[in-house]
Amino acid sequence: MRIAHIIITHKNPSQLERILRKMQHPQFDFYIHVDKKVDIEDFRYLTEISGVKLIKNRLNCNWGGYSTLQAMVSSLKEVILSGVNYGFYNLLSGQDYPLKTNEEIYSFLTQNAGKSFIYYETENTEWWDNAVHRFQRYHLTDFNFKGKTFIEGLINKLLPIRKFPFAMKLYGGCKSSWWTLNKEGAIYVATFFVNETRMNKFLKFCWGTDEFIIPTILLNSPLKDNIINDNLRYIEFPEGMANPKILGVEDMEKMRSSNMLFARKFDTAISSDVLDALDASMPSLISKVPTGKR
Repeated sequence: MRIAHIIITHKNPSQLERILRKMQHPQFDFYIHVDKKVDIEDFRYLTEISGVKLIKNRLNCNWGGYSTLQAMVSSLKEVILSGVNYGFYNLLSGQDYPLKTNEEIYSFLTQNAGKSFIYYETENTEWWDNAVHRFQRYHLTDFNFKGKTFIEGLINKLLPIRKFPFAMKLYGGCKSSWWTLNKEGAIYVATFFVNETRMNKFLKFCWGTDEFIIPTILLNSPLKDNIINDNLRYIEFPEGMANPKILGVEDMEKMRSSNMLFARKFDTAISSDVLDALDASMPSLISKVPTGKR
């Protein structure tokens, strides 16, 4: 079974190179989406690494904007249409890093071929209480014009609260952006966005859609019983912060004891020591990998 790793990135090609070389495996392929705002030439040399391809349909990604979700879904579609038969589609960022060996990662996925892994919370949780404004209000995050903030405020003052366009129970969370979908789940998500143009129009004016829309689609689908509430990633959000912590050597014990396959977020410009420490400890990471059970 082959695995497609889709990596969303916008900076630091040398750090991305380190991930790609670390994760070399005969059954792994890598598809890199480089933010369209960034010079692609800085990343082109990465295709010299075995199994690495650049996503052709590049999009401008704005933090919190629908454009980020579009880049993820568009990349997923491109990989599905590549003609290669993949058993899993694993979405990573250029600031992720594995916590398990490639063989452990591959073994875990082959043993859980019928499942998809994504983190989610249900409605009426603290996260959702703070997140409903993402779709109830109009957000102009992907627009760039003078007076945008004023116009956005005026629109929300004059127009009624927006309602979600489908009769769906909502799922999502601060760690929901990154997922590992089996073939059936990946095709379902890609097909949904092709067919449901009403959803695309609605999401264009939402904020942070990548943290709630894909789990919502899957958990309201016939595939819901195969969705595991676990995205296989160690991510730490400091209380009250919208961005995850940049992990360092001081986080080694928590990462190692988490039993996750991957961790984020790393930045070698701040500290590369933590990646050196992970590399050094990798042979000893032989604890039981996640079971894939609900």
